Amino acid sequence: MQQLVQSDRGQLLDLARAAVEAAARRGLRPALDAIALTPGLLAPAAAFVTLHEGGMLRGCIGMMRYDVPLWINVRDSATAAARNDPRFEPVAPSELPDLEIEISVLEPPVPLPDPAMFEAGRHGIVVERGESRALLLPQVAPEMGWGAQEMLEAVCRKAGLRADAWRDRATRLYVFESFCFDAREG
Repeated sequence: MQQLVQSDRGQLLDLARAAVEAAARRGLRPALDAIALTPGLLAPAAAFVTLHEGGMLRGCIGMMRYDVPLWINVRDSATAAARNDPRFEPVAPSELPDLEIEISVLEPPVPLPDPAMFEAGRHGIVVERGESRALLLPQVAPEMGWGAQEMLEAVCRKAGLRADAWRDRATRLYVFESFCFDAREG
């Protein structure tokens, strides 16, 4: 996975913060100056933005659009994480000073032919069965203290499936890797 240079990471974090602030204040979505758009920011890549407040999850939404420039996916993910995560109320302006932002840039998912090949902490996981679909980012496993089986069970439950649905051949599994950064790592 190609890692972004520090200046690109900084611009994406600033953009995500501006998007979260605009969403909380019901303002216009921010844009980057065309002069600032480096090849890394213009390259198509999927992205998730995770919001934490006081160490607790406050929102997490991503855009699995691999044909859209990274900077647009980060902006749109940040806006959605602040406004549209169904697990939480929209972010209020009073919360803005306490929010921490993490960005995950995702590689395209590839089929997982054998669940024994899944590596918790290295791989993110996507599960699909019928109309049910869910995704967990790679960092969820170490954050929750999960091994491979716990991660596979959790993504199945998130999709509304039985916890052991990952064992069924009718369930499709995909893995991906991601590059994550936040303001501490910038």
